[in-house]
Amino acid sequence: VGDPRVYLCGTRRRASFASVLLTCCSVVATGANHCSAGASGWREREDGDYGEKRMELTGSNAIASSSCSPHPLPVVEYEVFLSFRGPDVRTTFADFLYRLLDRPKIRTFLDDEELRKGEMISLSLVKAIGESRIYIPILSPGYASSKWCLQELALMVERYKQDEGSHIILPVFYLMEPRDVRHCKGSYEEALEQHRLKYGEDTIRVWKDALEEVGQMTGWRVTESDRQGAVAESVFSEVWSHIKGNYTLLTNELIGIDSHVNHVMELLKSDFEGGINVVGIHGMGGIGKTTIAKAVYNKVFTQFKHHCFLEDVRETLSLKNDGVTTLQSKIISSILRDDHMVRDASQGIHIITNRVCPRKVLIVLDNVDDRFEFGQILGEVRKFSPESRFIITTRDKRVLELLQVSKLYEPSGMSHDHSLQLLRRHAFRMDNPLEDKATLCEEFVKVAGGLPLALEVIGSLLFRRDRKFWEAKLIELKRIPPTKVQERLKISYDELSGSEKQIFLDISCVFIGENKELPFYMWSDCNFNPESGISTLILRSLLKVDVDNKFWMHDHVRDIGRMIVREEDEQHPWKRTRIWSNEDAVDMLINGEGADLVEVLKVDMRYEDFELMEKEFQNLSKLRYLECTLEG
Repeated sequence: VGDPRVYLCGTRRRASFASVLLTCCSVVATGANHCSAGASGWREREDGDYGEKRMELTGSNAIASSSCSPHPLPVVEYEVFLSFRGPDVRTTFADFLYRLLDRPKIRTFLDDEELRKGEMISLSLVKAIGESRIYIPILSPGYASSKWCLQELALMVERYKQDEGSHIILPVFYLMEPRDVRHCKGSYEEALEQHRLKYGEDTIRVWKDALEEVGQMTGWRVTESDRQGAVAESVFSEVWSHIKGNYTLLTNELIGIDSHVNHVMELLKSDFEGGINVVGIHGMGGIGKTTIAKAVYNKVFTQFKHHCFLEDVRETLSLKNDGVTTLQSKIISSILRDDHMVRDASQGIHIITNRVCPRKVLIVLDNVDDRFEFGQILGEVRKFSPESRFIITTRDKRVLELLQVSKLYEPSGMSHDHSLQLLRRHAFRMDNPLEDKATLCEEFVKVAGGLPLALEVIGSLLFRRDRKFWEAKLIELKRIPPTKVQERLKISYDELSGSEKQIFLDISCVFIGENKELPFYMWSDCNFNPESGISTLILRSLLKVDVDNKFWMHDHVRDIGRMIVREEDEQHPWKRTRIWSNEDAVDMLINGEGADLVEVLKVDMRYEDFELMEKEFQNLSKLRYLECTLEG
């Protein structure tokens, strides 16, 4: 609960069914995070009994159940596997640690051996251990008395050794000396002797080897006199540093970036007499500002206990009603490692001033435009700790001047050699080109003008194409002025199939930042072949899927999609196939004009002074996706 959005995903449903769904939106919004009715899921009854279908959707079981989707979504991988013996630590240390891990939504498998039956650990437990990156065995005095705990520990050690670097073991020695675990002394020796009466010597040897391995590792000791909450906080901080380190850089295309990163690092290190150190990176879109900022962030975030990377601030601030509070909530949640939903801007500034400013923080504000005002979002910059650091990226140097940022860096275009290397990597999936296309590569490098995004997209377009295609695209690109970056990138869109274009436009308008499973079934039912379509978009460098399985697009690429949709009707937004602007959506729903053209609709009703009724949806005959945000 807390995300008051309702999704209706499907093929071109009749508007009467959509209106019945919306009639009960307030119930759904307060009963579940999202209710995604997939295309193969909720169907109209042939007898038109919408009321009965409505009761099926809004009944308490339907809302609370995970069966809202027509097929089960893939199980989310766990990040942390917590293993312990229940009677020893269930209500003490294990509980403290689990609550700390749960606050920032770290996906933690909480295992309690007392809840299990039988002799062997289940396949679901084996799967959870295999999926988890971080293992935390809490080695208490009674841990070795549990055969399940020992089986889990042996499997953790096996995975740790098999996939070197893929898994981490962080042991906690709870009222135990590491040497007693390592050498199986005291209660562990007694427990293993008891197990030897029932299990073979080979099994005992595997368990002893696992205990010896973990007993040699660096971990945390918890004694009778320790404050268990403080130790749990220390374990959590270590886990958090590993988790956050996984979620920064979204691209591996770091050719020629070292000099840029080193320059920004020097600016961050140098003292600033005026107070807080703020570094601004400015330059044209596609030059690599975000990639540089992420690379710097990756290098230095471990020096800050509290850090936050805010992507595409410009897009967030474009939200009509809650752009500022959305940014504030993200900053506060990341820094304080807890979920915070800010009600209004003044409350956000109050929390930031009192709870964020005193800490040593690293905050990156990516893709800022002239709508960003530091004071209205973060409060007074002078109140932040002198040890804090800020990085701001923008296309417009004047934005940094208005913010009085004195440390500026403008990345230059890629050198000829680096440009050639990047183009080859995408056009051939190797650094050395085929001889018959070497000269053409040189020509494409000149056309791209050292712009990394253009080199990546153009190279991906040329992959596995014949010489004739290369020559045709080179002629086409040369006709486009160098300043028309989006037009140059659009040639890749033009080569997509019809269904691939539909998926691309849907993502660029509505689904950036959303889990890719959300629209998947809708696209399948529309025969868009999403598995193939998404793969093609990724192969063409028009789309990325991040580690959380969410869609990501470069803002230049996103703007191409939105430009194409706007061009469907420049003067009348409600006559377009996709509406994502709240002002346009509300206007269309009130006036009803052009509703029969809309396929994808996103609307936020939290700040509107009218209620959605059946009549607003009567003409939405082509609607295949509806996202409605309500009070909740």
